[in-house]
Amino acid sequence: MTYSLASDTWGKEEIQAIQKVIQSGRYTMGPSVKQYEKEFSDYFGCVDAVMVNSGSSANLLAIALLSVKYGLKGDIIVPAVSWSTTFFPVHQYGFKLNFVDIDRDTLNIDVNKIEKAITPNTSAIFAVNLLGNPNDFNKLKQICDKHKLVLIEDNCESLGAKFENKHTGTIGQLGTFSFFFSHHLQTMEGGMIAVQNKDDADFLRSLRAHGWIRDLPNENNIYNKTGDNFKDSFTFVTPGYCVRPLEMSGAIGSVQLKKWPDMREKRLKNAQYFKERFKDLKGVRTQKEIGESSWFGFSIVLEGHLEGKREQVIKTLTENKVETRPIVAGNFMKNPVIEYINYIDNYDYENADYIHNNGFFIGNDITDLKNNLDNVYNLIKGIK
Repeated sequence: MTYSLASDTWGKEEIQAIQKVIQSGRYTMGPSVKQYEKEFSDYFGCVDAVMVNSGSSANLLAIALLSVKYGLKGDIIVPAVSWSTTFFPVHQYGFKLNFVDIDRDTLNIDVNKIEKAITPNTSAIFAVNLLGNPNDFNKLKQICDKHKLVLIEDNCESLGAKFENKHTGTIGQLGTFSFFFSHHLQTMEGGMIAVQNKDDADFLRSLRAHGWIRDLPNENNIYNKTGDNFKDSFTFVTPGYCVRPLEMSGAIGSVQLKKWPDMREKRLKNAQYFKERFKDLKGVRTQKEIGESSWFGFSIVLEGHLEGKREQVIKTLTENKVETRPIVAGNFMKNPVIEYINYIDNYDYENADYIHNNGFFIGNDITDLKNNLDNVYNLIKGIK
């Protein structure tokens, strides 16, 4: 593709970081991962951060923590539009997915429809910051406080976004991040969970690696170590997984994080051009920014004379070597997998349905996209 969804952000520094890991002979999770966790939590302003092998695994452990450590049950409020692994862990841990419609402008959960969907069994809200765009966290926190709900964030698409000068992913009790190739930071594969208290971090570190206590500090509130390394090496205290990151991914993360301020500015420069260029294009609705978006990509929702013409638009863009994707999974309830899912249908998904049929997004990265965005603008403008 001439205009792809993402670009490689690596340089010689990342390769050198990998070589240092190879020279060390330690490939699995070790000191480089621990260093990156510390740097990440310091940079984004959370109490601690726990690295895992993907953003999907980060979501899995976040829900596991709510279920196993806190004993939550019932249903969890989720937006009808998100990635599959926002939803699957909720189902896998026995919660009902309580789907709420999105706002057609922000593409995030419609905060005005949440309270109507809350049941006596609702225990949490899993807010998704979609395509880089923060939610209205003032309203979300008011709802959570009123109904005594836990707020967590899927921030996998929105690293670097801010709401009232606070980084998304650090506003709820837990926040998840992804470092897959197409995301803001790229560590091969990788994810992170930002936490607001040390006990949650310790519990997650046990869940991350088999449920053992080996990675817990000597002083913790999860389990009292004996001090005997032989006994403590194979003691299991949580029903864990093996979702540890590679040591190389941690080393790469440290390099990428140093480059992030410059990469962020380049992404925002592209976003400013996109907003100005497309704001008056007839038949196109673009994402309304809440707070400070980190612009994962540029969403386009067709309306007016272009409503119902997405297939034609996508065909035209593809023929001109422009890569596109649906707006995440569209209305997730329209996916065939839903027959296996335990969920609550609130029968009010006008906006999720609309973007399911009329929405798509194009990429953003750290290269200058002016010419590509001009091309997309002219191609769409030419469709009658």
